[in-house]
Amino acid sequence: MATTTPVVSGRELTNPPSDGISNIRFSNHSDHLLVSSWDKTVRLYDASANVLRGEFLHGGPVLDCCFHDDSSGFSASSDNTVRRLVFATGKEDILGKHDAPVRCVEYSYAAGQLITGSWDKTLKCWDPRGASGQERTLVGTYPQPERVYSLSLVGHRLVVATAGRHVNVYDLRNMSLPEQRRESSLKYQTRCVRSYPNGTGYALSSVEGRVAMEFFDLSEASQAKKYAFKCHRKSEAGRDIVYPVNAMAFHPIYGTFATGGCDGFVNVWDGNNKKRLYQYSKYPTSIAALSFSRDGRLLAVASSYTFEEGPKPQEQDAIYVRSVNEIEVKPKPKAFPNPTA
Repeated sequence: MATTTPVVSGRELTNPPSDGISNIRFSNHSDHLLVSSWDKTVRLYDASANVLRGEFLHGGPVLDCCFHDDSSGFSASSDNTVRRLVFATGKEDILGKHDAPVRCVEYSYAAGQLITGSWDKTLKCWDPRGASGQERTLVGTYPQPERVYSLSLVGHRLVVATAGRHVNVYDLRNMSLPEQRRESSLKYQTRCVRSYPNGTGYALSSVEGRVAMEFFDLSEASQAKKYAFKCHRKSEAGRDIVYPVNAMAFHPIYGTFATGGCDGFVNVWDGNNKKRLYQYSKYPTSIAALSFSRDGRLLAVASSYTFEEGPKPQEQDAIYVRSVNEIEVKPKPKAFPNPTA
């Protein structure tokens, strides 16, 4: 008699992208999920119903995407364009362009602006409420020390991670100069930066199986709290095998966070107490992207080979949506020793 195996990875979404997945993002208003891919598409899913709701074809691989609201979103493409996508009509328009592929896109609800980062070594801010066309929507262009690899927003604060291990911190209300210019405390190339939901700092991951926990406040007391830790590694025959940490996502309720690596594992961490809370069963291939839903009930996982070992036979690109159990993400209370009588 055939036995059904439990769905340990989560529910696999039907109609996945046909090439590498560059990012996945849950909406702030629903369980809709936006997915960008190297197959030149952005796809919109209803993650709860497991239904593909829309698809947009671009002129080149799409390197990032984000929601504006539940009716529209934005994309960053390797054809140098920044696009607005309108879900109900399936229409899109080009907000503007960079001089090289656009790597990152973030929408700021606080500023009402779209921020894009490119391999042309610039950051651009756009006002999507303006009429279409670069001259009418571009708010400003801000040179960066190197190619932009990752962006993260919390409130009015923007963290920009570039090649060469540079990190710039901006206040969106005054973009003329960075508020802080930093260097990554990790020795190797930055893969991902994500701001803490409480706005006090950011986590930064590297290609060399490490994550750094950083704080914005430059006082000695705050800087004393920063640390880095090793993850996504394994020992084999006395050798340490180290994997890039491609993705991070913070839980919106508890402030704990998940990391995804090229080892196919997703780990959940309690950054405050410096503990790993959970490790999910191994996925078929590298974890390319992660996203928690707005209420933290769902975690979307992109299992998609990121070519860290060059071309080779690879598993099918897939997106899994798993229901999150509180025990996996809730910080455990510290056990205090009993006071002596």
